[in-house]
Amino acid sequence: MSGGRGSAVVVGVVVTVALAVAFHFEVAEAATYTVGGAGGWTFNVAAWPKGKRFRAGDTLVFNYYSGAHNVVAVDKGGYDGCSSPAGAKVYQTGKDQIKLGKGQNFFICSIAGHCQSGMKIAVTAV
Repeated sequence: MSGGRGSAVVVGVVVTVALAVAFHFEVAEAATYTVGGAGGWTFNVAAWPKGKRFRAGDTLVFNYYSGAHNVVAVDKGGYDGCSSPAGAKVYQTGKDQIKLGKGQNFFICSIAGHCQSGMKIAVTAV
């Protein structure tokens, strides 16, 4: 009988370790990117994503002067037209962190004229 219980304990430990390892690798794959690099979220950052490979779950950090800019997650129409839909979440802390969803992710600054001056990015996460 004790052999049966011992086997159950071993199986339980193996399953627990396997889940912990799988969770660790899933978390370890997520990356954090500072939008615009050292210059931060500012004008003419539209080309910043080029050459980077993003994954769903990665985090974008938007650093900027609070009050001077903001970040709004929009759809393709909002990105192309530099407009944010009514009720859209507006990030304005100056140190915003946004997790990427799978597929296309679009962000603009909704301060008048900023998006038109290249303060927008389109990121595709696999």
